[in-house]
Amino acid sequence: MADLSAFPITRKWPAQDPSRLQLYSLPTPNGIKVGAMLEETGLPYEAHLVSFGTDDQMSPEFLSLNPNNKIPAILDPDGPEGPMGLWESGAILVYLADKTGKLMPQAPAARYETLQWLMFQMGGVGPMFGQFGHFFKFAAEKVSDPYPETRYADESRRLLGVLEGRLAGRDFIMGADYTIADVATWPWVRTLGGFYEAGERLGLDDFPNVGAWLDRCLARPASQTALNVPARD
Repeated sequence: MADLSAFPITRKWPAQDPSRLQLYSLPTPNGIKVGAMLEETGLPYEAHLVSFGTDDQMSPEFLSLNPNNKIPAILDPDGPEGPMGLWESGAILVYLADKTGKLMPQAPAARYETLQWLMFQMGGVGPMFGQFGHFFKFAAEKVSDPYPETRYADESRRLLGVLEGRLAGRDFIMGADYTIADVATWPWVRTLGGFYEAGERLGLDDFPNVGAWLDRCLARPASQTALNVPARD
């Protein structure tokens, strides 16, 4: 049985089974990514809810694992050199893919191409969609200047156009195979027409390849489960 007592985060969120991978998260787009990956890989895990409503992410215990106070984070009792913690959703996806040999091409060229599209999500899709959602949904009554909302709406449409072109003639970002590039991206695309309610504003119907791809991603049982991992109180 692994000993996780050296990790202060386990004092706030005790592990019921220390031999299982521990997930500290919330079902936001970035959190859903890792929940979906864990479900796809079949790794045994425990999910702990990090509540933003009570500022759990700012607690000393959470900050001991992730000083950047963002979800998700994991604690793997079976790390490559013993128990280890890891944060940043993209890094976690790569780690889990390498650990299990799943959802990542083995051929070097295809692996780097997959990482390229993962970085496209991490550096573009996530930040830009997030900023758009902030100004469109949350700051609409606080900011009279239309410039920031317009800027991020235009950039979100540009990124959707890149994805639309990539998905022409492809089931998934890398072709026939579902990979971590898809896992990383679909939760953010889903949020545009879902939580942000911005389908009309962004003209999501202009991107039929993206819409069909999103449907394929959401049809996966692992994706459906991940939408409620961890379960909200």
